[in-house]
Amino acid sequence: MHRDFRLGSWSRYDYDLTAGKLLFSDEGGVKIVTEIQIAGSTSAKASNWLWAWANSNLPSELLSDAKLVRSFGEKNSIDELAQAYVPNAGNDLEALGWELTGTMVRICHALGAYRSPRGEGGALYLIFKSISSAN
Repeated sequence: MHRDFRLGSWSRYDYDLTAGKLLFSDEGGVKIVTEIQIAGSTSAKASNWLWAWANSNLPSELLSDAKLVRSFGEKNSIDELAQAYVPNAGNDLEALGWELTGTMVRICHALGAYRSPRGEGGALYLIFKSISSAN
């Protein structure tokens, strides 16, 4: 992703949850467009992970992959995938977010993931299903 699309080097990103897109741009405008699904979010205040499928504030169109992960967790008795909240057992909330998002990438055959920091110390984790140049 870094080599082919320069992810990690663009000066700006924006996500549009209505359109289901994550956009990477520079001063010249949008350069990379990804189609996204929402994995979940971390909260520093609560010190936990919340799966996207359990968050009623998120658009349902962007939750199908998270629901697939939930079904996988239920079918295989993996509590961390089947329960709405996953407590941060260690000291690294970001590592928890990446671990669960990475699991979703694998189960759903996604191309990659992105972490969008939030003001309260947590983050929103997105996976991308497709990626292309804006041109």
